[in-house]
Amino acid sequence: MQHKCRVTVLEKKCFADYQEQYLADPHSGECPFYHVGDTFLFERYGDEDTFWLTGNGTQCGEAWDCISRYIYTALQGGSIMRNWTRDERIMIACCNDGTRPVIFKIERLDYKVVAAEGLEEGGRAEALRTALMQVKGVEEVQVRPEKGWIEVFTGLEEIPEDEDLAEAVRRQGFQVSRID
Repeated sequence: MQHKCRVTVLEKKCFADYQEQYLADPHSGECPFYHVGDTFLFERYGDEDTFWLTGNGTQCGEAWDCISRYIYTALQGGSIMRNWTRDERIMIACCNDGTRPVIFKIERLDYKVVAAEGLEEGGRAEALRTALMQVKGVEEVQVRPEKGWIEVFTGLEEIPEDEDLAEAVRRQGFQVSRID
């Protein structure tokens, strides 16, 4: 099983009274770095490692100090916040700017990598996606022909069996080389 982490900006706050009282620029306003709905995906598989690059400059330093530990935990497959949130794969956190905090939803995404020969030739991604979505426990499918694999995202309660995934791919005319 592999893991990614999706970070979504849920909300931005601005406490103008605190800014007026304490800041050098009393009219700083809300955070200019993030926008509600922004989504960032972190991964550490194959040749990808966006975590150690601090999101390739996509993150504010103050926010990164607050959310990076949750992102790291998610990428390792750990429980982000056991017994705190309804789903241990999810955490709601915010940056530490007291006058203009940003609220984030941090999600661990669990997936299996199905490497298949011939994917890079393309052309049948939708058929593969449709076939794999029929497998019990599959929530989402991303065909990555440029990498030579398919990412099969799973739920928390039910994990698809490797043999069921392999069979669905074989029925579409591809040879499975490995499942991670």
